[in-house]
Amino acid sequence: MISKSMVIAAGLIAISSTFAFADDGLITKPSKYSVKDTIEKFEAAIKAKAAGGWVIFSRIDHAAAAKEAGLEMRPRTVIVFGNPKAGTPPMTKSATLAIDLPMKALVWQDDQDKVWLTYNSSEYGAKVISPRHGLAVPEEAAKRLEKFLAEASDQSTQ
Repeated sequence: MISKSMVIAAGLIAISSTFAFADDGLITKPSKYSVKDTIEKFEAAIKAKAAGGWVIFSRIDHAAAAKEAGLEMRPRTVIVFGNPKAGTPPMTKSATLAIDLPMKALVWQDDQDKVWLTYNSSEYGAKVISPRHGLAVPEEAAKRLEKFLAEASDQSTQ
């Protein structure tokens, strides 16, 4: 028989996995689509803004790499994307910014087969990433980026 405290603990774990926590800078959204469809929809949302300079640089399929190494892993695909028009000027001021740019989004599947999309918030980029490279991000620029990321992630998960 399952004790009441075990049920409560399991419920808290399940609830905590469905919300983004501001402290770690990650935004995690549930997707109603498969991993493949979520990836395709996210990439399409980024490519739709190509006129503004947005591009998809690469995909990293961690599950495929694990399989080649004889290991198993649930789907974990990183999409590397960015905007060279926006990212190049600060990168020329601080070469080390290239360790954190371009941006990344992770599409992954949990042990209950639920699909998720995770990315760094623009606030985290502005308050943590940029300052560690000696750079400042104007508040208005961070807000524009957050709006863009919210729209792209919503288009790919809802």
